[in-house]
Amino acid sequence: MTESPLAEPARPLLLVDDDATFLRVLARALISRGFEVITASNFDEARALTRRHRPRYCVLDLKLGEENGLRLIPELHSLVPDLRVLLLTGYASIATAVEAIKRGAHDYLAKPVDADAVVRALLDGDAAAPEDNEPPDAPEQPLALRRLEWEHIQRVLTECDGNISETARRLGMHRRTLQRKLGKHPVRERPDRDE
Repeated sequence: MTESPLAEPARPLLLVDDDATFLRVLARALISRGFEVITASNFDEARALTRRHRPRYCVLDLKLGEENGLRLIPELHSLVPDLRVLLLTGYASIATAVEAIKRGAHDYLAKPVDADAVVRALLDGDAAAPEDNEPPDAPEQPLALRRLEWEHIQRVLTECDGNISETARRLGMHRRTLQRKLGKHPVRERPDRDE
């Protein structure tokens, strides 16, 4: 079948996640929304596929086994400078969002996420100038103490490039305590209720 000259241009997308089920489901959903999806489950595959296919878009998970997706962003940009990177994470924090933007991600979404939100994040920015990629604004409401602790831990962990031992040392806590705190999902804000 020949493509008509008015057909929408191809939208090659690299999807990088180590969760095989999530990878398969999101790939299928993005294909149905007009993307040409190639998938990778680790750094080496992502680099090789980026070199070979030169995708326009990348959806990248923050945690890839023991690796940190933040470290892959500059490498992918060195291979394809105009690559639009969307970082996904199940452990959202302000520090991680700011670091992702600093390293060259165009947007950042917390899991669980649906394909429509991914498409909006990838395509809405196509018309935006690079200066529009500023870190997210701080919340207007003060954060709960446990949420502030989570944010601080994430900031120090990012500064230590994901090194748990160094992060624990800087925070003055035992490594196992830090691992236990990191194993929990981030503290969610609860709406104010009358007691």
